[in-house]
Amino acid sequence: MTAHGTDEAAPAATTGAKPVTATRHLLAWVAGIGVLSVLPWLAVNDYHRFLLDLILINVILAVGLNIVKGFAGQVTVGHIALMAIGAYTSAILATKFGFPFWLALPSAVLVTALAGAIVGIPSFRLEGAYLALATLGLAESVRIFISANDYLGASIGITDIPPPSLFGLRLDTHLSYYYVVMPLALAGVYFSFCILRSNTGRAFKALREDPLAAAAAGINVQKYKTLAFVLSAVYAGCAGSLAAHMTPGFIHPNSYMLAEMVTLLLMVILGGIGHIWGGIIGAIVVTIVYDLTRDYYNYQMLVFGMVIVLTVMYMPTGIGGIIDRYIVTRRFVALRKAKGDAA
Repeated sequence: MTAHGTDEAAPAATTGAKPVTATRHLLAWVAGIGVLSVLPWLAVNDYHRFLLDLILINVILAVGLNIVKGFAGQVTVGHIALMAIGAYTSAILATKFGFPFWLALPSAVLVTALAGAIVGIPSFRLEGAYLALATLGLAESVRIFISANDYLGASIGITDIPPPSLFGLRLDTHLSYYYVVMPLALAGVYFSFCILRSNTGRAFKALREDPLAAAAAGINVQKYKTLAFVLSAVYAGCAGSLAAHMTPGFIHPNSYMLAEMVTLLLMVILGGIGHIWGGIIGAIVVTIVYDLTRDYYNYQMLVFGMVIVLTVMYMPTGIGGIIDRYIVTRRFVALRKAKGDAA
């Protein structure tokens, strides 16, 4: 009688838990949007608003890198080159062809997605450090090509990149630009969660754990490797375009060097590879720390490199792993308590 009653109660509890969980998630998103909407008005000065814009752009970058590195397990250090492709595509379309921001951004994303598919080709035959070296070589090749091409501004860079306009109003302040970047960052994070919970996300995880076992299970390894690089490139292209059109509307090839890639890797590793919220926290923390240590630029990469090594050694799951462990522990304690009360 007791066993039967327990079996009846379990599905009911599970069914009732789903709407509660969905409502909780919805309330969390609404609260997050509310906080982000008023955040720039709480900033002390315009530089802090610029920093908020930069943080959101880095969040888009980190979330995108997490797709290919955290979800699919592909070792790439060429993500910064994809950002450069997105930035320069958007800048060229806007300055030389007169594209408005609202056309330059999606065009840059499409071009970068194509580049991401090309970057993913070496992953068909290369793994681990070999793939990292291949993508590193590609990233440096892109930067050197830009630096040597007069049409792309060469070593001078591209200036006077126009900001977006809405109904004739130029969004050329960091406050107004925030409301362009913020919705795109939120959409990127939401889309990343959707990917993670979909069949594509499960295929990425299988690919990350063991490509041979994934292939034996019927997963098209080449297709999903390419898809991971393409999705990651979409985020990088969007971030690059947003960075290019942000006041003062200037980009330079030195903004896409190996040092910037190390900084981006630190965001993902410190936040936790494969953890979306961890990557967001990592992007926020690293961007702020990077800004606070600008006076010690010569030592930044040394410190960041040491932090990466120490994080991998002593905190391999990053901040996201700590958060996950806390949530799992809390659920376990609550479940044990509920069972004890029922007994």
